[in-house]
Amino acid sequence: MKNITISAKLFIGAIAAVGVTALAGGLLRWECKDPVRFLSFLIIAMVASRLKIKLPGTTGNMSVNLPFILIAVAELSFPETVLIAAFSAFIQGLPAKGWRMKPVQALFNVSTLVVAVAVADLVFRYSAGIPSLAAKSLLIALAGAAFLVADTVPVAGVIALTENLNPLRVWREMLTLTFSYFALSAGIAAIAATATHYVGWQTPLLVLPVMAGAYVSYRRYFRLSAAMAIANLQFATLPAGARAKAEIQHV
Repeated sequence: MKNITISAKLFIGAIAAVGVTALAGGLLRWECKDPVRFLSFLIIAMVASRLKIKLPGTTGNMSVNLPFILIAVAELSFPETVLIAAFSAFIQGLPAKGWRMKPVQALFNVSTLVVAVAVADLVFRYSAGIPSLAAKSLLIALAGAAFLVADTVPVAGVIALTENLNPLRVWREMLTLTFSYFALSAGIAAIAATATHYVGWQTPLLVLPVMAGAYVSYRRYFRLSAAMAIANLQFATLPAGARAKAEIQHV
């Protein structure tokens, strides 16, 4: 995060305050009925967090840990889920070799994911009390939608404040890039949570290979998109005669 403005600092501080409060509240009410199950979720989510893809045109990235977080919302207690979210965000934010982690960015990333999980958990628990919304797959879909908003709005906000951009436009671009991933994640989480009653708590182990395949697919797609954008830009900068010749050769 370069050239952080005062407004961006205040925004980051507000998100961090809410995130730390949610995390502290969860830890103070710690509840873990099955430590082995919790540790399995935690390890799988952390592994998935390292499978991250840089979003084209932005400085951000996404990882394939969302299905596991949504399954945790449905199957684990809030303290367990929020702790998984905090570790996942921290692991996802670890820089590549040769880069240094920025404390402010790490705090913001962890806080944003913790807040998103808290919102998703709240929507899940509240909706579960409505008889017409009792189906677990529908509850996960609602929790996923809440997570989508709560996760992308703060990121779009800080990017807009830092880069002096229109926040709605930044948010719209983020949704365009990531909506299919959120929909896929919610669908897989709903299927996995339903299968848990038949397969057992080991279901996330079966989901990991699926999300690894999705990671490879998204990474290839974004790389091809970026390469095509560069090629189109280079083509547009050619003189008119050279462009016409290139078009004829292409045909």
